[in-house]
Amino acid sequence: MVIEKFSQNIINSGILRLYIATGFFGSLIFFVINADLFTPIEMMFGIVAVTVVLKGIANIMLALLVGLFSLDNKRDELEFKHNTDKIDSLLADLTIQESSAN
Repeated sequence: MVIEKFSQNIINSGILRLYIATGFFGSLIFFVINADLFTPIEMMFGIVAVTVVLKGIANIMLALLVGLFSLDNKRDELEFKHNTDKIDSLLADLTIQESSAN
């Protein structure tokens, strides 16, 4: 659940799409500048190949981020929240008992 939410936040942030779009337009500019060296078919295949490779690299980066994501901090945060809720409920019970005793 936590990892799914984390990976979904990364995907929704758009940083991977920005990375792929930057590579796409970079390769497009490269082939336009060097148009006299490449045929149009080579340019199209080159641009598509670069985009596919960058998409693969982006997926690998996402997998590494998810794989290296540490859940220790999240576990400590959940335990702290659970303990504070428990303490709050015990204090509420104590105040109810004190008010009923008076």
